[in-house]
Amino acid sequence: MIDVTMPQLGESVSEGTITKWRVREGDVVVKDQPLVEIATDKADSELPSPVSGRIARLLVNEGDVVAVKMALCQIEEGVTAASAPSPKSAAPAAAPPVPPASAPAAAAQSPATGSRSATGTPLATPTARKAALEQSVNIDDVRGSGDRGRITRDDVLRAKDNGNGPASAPSAAAAYAPGPAPAAAAPGATRPQQLAQMINQGGGFVPPIPGVGYGAFKVPAYRQKDGDQVIPFTRRRRITADHMTYSKFSSPHVVTVAEVDLHKASRLREANKDRYKKEGLALTMLAFAVVATARAIRENPPLNARVLDDAYVLLKDINIGVAVDSPEGLVVPVIRRADELGVRGIVRAIDDVAKRAKSGKITIDDLSGATFSVSNPGIKGNLFGGAIINQPNVGILRMGEIQKRVVVVEGPDGEDHMAIHPIMFMALSYDHRVVDGVAANAFLWRVTEVLEKADFEV
Repeated sequence: MIDVTMPQLGESVSEGTITKWRVREGDVVVKDQPLVEIATDKADSELPSPVSGRIARLLVNEGDVVAVKMALCQIEEGVTAASAPSPKSAAPAAAPPVPPASAPAAAAQSPATGSRSATGTPLATPTARKAALEQSVNIDDVRGSGDRGRITRDDVLRAKDNGNGPASAPSAAAAYAPGPAPAAAAPGATRPQQLAQMINQGGGFVPPIPGVGYGAFKVPAYRQKDGDQVIPFTRRRRITADHMTYSKFSSPHVVTVAEVDLHKASRLREANKDRYKKEGLALTMLAFAVVATARAIRENPPLNARVLDDAYVLLKDINIGVAVDSPEGLVVPVIRRADELGVRGIVRAIDDVAKRAKSGKITIDDLSGATFSVSNPGIKGNLFGGAIINQPNVGILRMGEIQKRVVVVEGPDGEDHMAIHPIMFMALSYDHRVVDGVAANAFLWRVTEVLEKADFEV
């Protein structure tokens, strides 16, 4: 009997959600046949069968959150369609896992957590289980505030502070009133309420709750009218919404803008774009911007960092995320060690990830590990805009629309002259917890200098 376990679906991924079983108990499968669809916060993927045989048992339900290396199903190796028992002689197959929506009994078994895994244990993240062991906390007595009642590390620490008992739920009024932070999300709380309460871990300030309000102000309830179209959030849109809300709550954003004269860079691009096109590559201003960004980061390390609980880390590798469109919405694939690549290397990397993103073939590893991000709104962009930081980065650079403008330039005679040049505004959003204005301005000034001098080898 072969145990099929949850694989490591990326260097930063510790768990995944079972979205759809492609097989049932008793099915005969061949090696590499897709067994199950798994979703993570990075991307979705299919898990192929490691061997040929018969599906003996499905161990987890659709909708379950499963940790890496946890068993998903069991396969009786070597059984073929010819050797498998006929339906008349075969013993009745075990019923397939019950979908989460129709399994209230399982959730009712744990009043503290509100939800249990397929193995009967409370739903909890791997870091939460580790913290429970380290803090001698009975995880059965912890109330989960995560998605579907999942227990987080912070829930364990709160339970420890409260004497290893279930965290008490605040009243509805307390959730809106200024004062100490609630211990955990109230039962039945909406996702925005859970998010707001999870972010507020130190007490002293209760943040506004998205879609609900703050203090005396409440968002009016929506009443549908004829012609309105209500569009449910897709899983990708929900992840993006939660990410952006968390980023705005946790990082004090500051935006600074630079005006960039792209006259020399545009002439360099025009002189070389046909040569790149013959190789099937597009020499874009985005590639120049990524090269300039990587170079400026290397000279200004505070922009290549991440914040911890009571410290921050200056990261060695410069991995730049580039926002591109995909069938499921905006994704941010990563160009690793971008400072070690020249213009040609960056062009190839951007072309590769953009094509795979648009074809839906992007992988989880492609979307993991960014240390800084560059956003390009494309030819239908706008003057400039302050992007939201891609967590856990401390900065993101957003390119604006390139427009021809009248500028003042110094001529060979030393006199000032009016000229028409392509101009772009670039906006840097940075996390003021660890990035000071001096470092941010020095970084953006250097990016501008590299682009204006067209200091590239193409």
